[in-house]
Amino acid sequence: MAKRDQLTGKGPVAGNHVSHAHNKAKRRFEPNIQKKRFYIPEEDRWVTLRVSAKTIKTINKNGIAAVLKKARANGIHV
Repeated sequence: MAKRDQLTGKGPVAGNHVSHAHNKAKRRFEPNIQKKRFYIPEEDRWVTLRVSAKTIKTINKNGIAAVLKKARANGIHV
């Protein structure tokens, strides 16, 4: 299963481990993906999403309906 946010599409990015001696080695920065259930009162149903912690904060601020409306406008099927 891919480490990808279902609403924003945020995924892993590449970077470097940098030691004290300034040696570099490639690494991946993984997003903080959580499995979370949300209740959508407009549709009277629960939906389980794999979203990042930042997306959960956005949902708490704006509401699940607004975030889903924006995601569906961007072509994401939920």
